[in-house]
Order: sequence, then structure tokens, then C-alpha cells
Amino acid sequence: MTGLTHALPTDVDALQAMILAERAAHATEAERLRQIIKEMQRHRFGRRAETLPIDQLELGLEDVQQTEAADAASAEAEEPKRRTEAVIHRRANRGKLPDHLPRIETILDIENKACPCCAGALHVIGEDRAERLDVIPAR
Repeated sequence: MTGLTHALPTDVDALQAMILAERAAHATEAERLRQIIKEMQRHRFGRRAETLPIDQLELGLEDVQQTEAADAASAEAEEPKRRTEAVIHRRANRGKLPDHLPRIETILDIENKACPCCAGALHVIGEDRAERLDVIPAR
């Protein structure tokens, strides 16, 4: 909270102007979302002549989704701790498959391990490992 207070001006008039500008921005966004909801309701419950194609409605929501994603990305960029927690949460192990299940190992590798520029040996940069459970229907 202390980092936020340093960014705010101390002048009361400037603070009031900032609050009014923020409220106006939220009001226009809320009005836009209300209009999208009305169009969706008209599409769902209105007469056939008034209905809109679903692609047209999704275009209206695309801007909102992009704005939300940009806000989330900027929030993650500002707080590295939140970003690392999100990465850890995404990569969380959901549990190892039991050892008694059969495994098929597939290795994808390149044939020519010589550098195309200098003909030197290429080195391993990294690898990805994944386990996937395939269900074979009863026979």
C-alpha cells in the first residue's frame, strides 16, 4: 500500500479529478457491457429478424477479453512474486501415474547433430518429459 501512496498526488483537486476520470472510464465500460448483454438477450429471446450471429456477439466480447488479459499481464509484470506463484501453480504436478501401468517411451531427436554454421557438435539445451494416460477400450 505504501508504494501506491507515493504515486498519488497530494493535491485534493488533482485527486478528485483522478477519481472522476476513473469513474467515467468505468461507467463507459459498464455501459458497453450492458449493450452487449442486451444484444445477447435479443439474440436469445428476440424475434428472428432481430437476432445476431454468434460470431458477431463474440467480436464484441473479444475487446473485453483482451483488456482483461492485458490487465492481468501488467499486474503479473509489476509483481514478480505473483508471476512466480502463477507459474508454479500452472506447473503443479497433479500426481504421478502408478508404476504398474505400462509405459511407451518416445524420443524425438534430430538426425544430424552438427552445427550448420560451423560444423561443430551441437549440445543439448533442454528436454521435456510428459506422461499421458491412454485408455484402450475393452476387447
